[in-house]
Amino acid sequence: MEWENQTILVEFFLKGLSGHPRLELLFFVLIFLMYVVILLGNGTLILISILDPHLHTPMYFFLGNLSFLDICYTTTSIPSTLVSFLSERKTISLFGCAVQMFLGLAMGTTECVLLGMMAFDRYVAICNPLRYPIIMSKDAYVPMAVGSWFAGIVNSAVQTTFVVQLPFCRNNVINHFSCEILAVMKLACADISGNEFIMLVATILFTLMPLLLIIISYSLIISSILKIHSSEGRSKAFSTCSAHLTVVIIFYGTILSMYMKPKSKETFNSDYLEATDKIISMFYGVMTPMMNPLIYSLRNKDVKEAVKHLLNRRFFSK
Repeated sequence: MEWENQTILVEFFLKGLSGHPRLELLFFVLIFLMYVVILLGNGTLILISILDPHLHTPMYFFLGNLSFLDICYTTTSIPSTLVSFLSERKTISLFGCAVQMFLGLAMGTTECVLLGMMAFDRYVAICNPLRYPIIMSKDAYVPMAVGSWFAGIVNSAVQTTFVVQLPFCRNNVINHFSCEILAVMKLACADISGNEFIMLVATILFTLMPLLLIIISYSLIISSILKIHSSEGRSKAFSTCSAHLTVVIIFYGTILSMYMKPKSKETFNSDYLEATDKIISMFYGVMTPMMNPLIYSLRNKDVKEAVKHLLNRRFFSK
């Protein structure tokens, strides 16, 4: 009977906000505008971190990687989501779903590890300023960034490989905007405890461990800042890490709100609660990459000056 109920799936149906046509149109406009801001904002940060010699430092090297990461992460899901909002056909092939799972998970994992590396960079800059050029030399920060990407790719490759090998039954409806790995796993008509164990280990290694590094780094940073006697010195020290701390709070705060909250019980308005959950997930996928360049540009004098210099150079070159 189990084999009779199984079939070889060649595509999945992305439910998204089906049943809410007005919300689909509204979110098409909002997400399209946000995506444009993501491309322009993060593209500008990448450009100035390359062209401005004053920004050839570990912090801005990491920031350039973060901006490139955000562009890649959103490009794996937003264009297809926008198309699904306007199209009656909301399906995706099994291969396309696997590619989307791999890229999305790789980018998300890399960002977690990279934020941990950036926290360590800020710790060294504030707590060991005299040794900063030695500890965070090019021979150190380039491998740190490469290691972040490597961790993301390996983790994603392992998890995606195990998921696509699962047998899927006739239910091919993914209750999400894109092929989110957990939503796809729930469709399998087999024991997924092994996949869940792998995901748990990966979460501890690549999400919670970087978070622990961030907490330890900022605990030491705050302790060091409080020892500074002058208020001006404390303000200057805090300004060097406030942008990164804000990004971390938004990034991890959204993850915790998505995955750590209790599941909604079935009620008369369960459809509304389900749509709300999906909108929260969209905040994680769109708002965070959009806010990153805004936070760094608004709270960082070096970035502001670099943008002005770039605009002035382009204006006067004409």
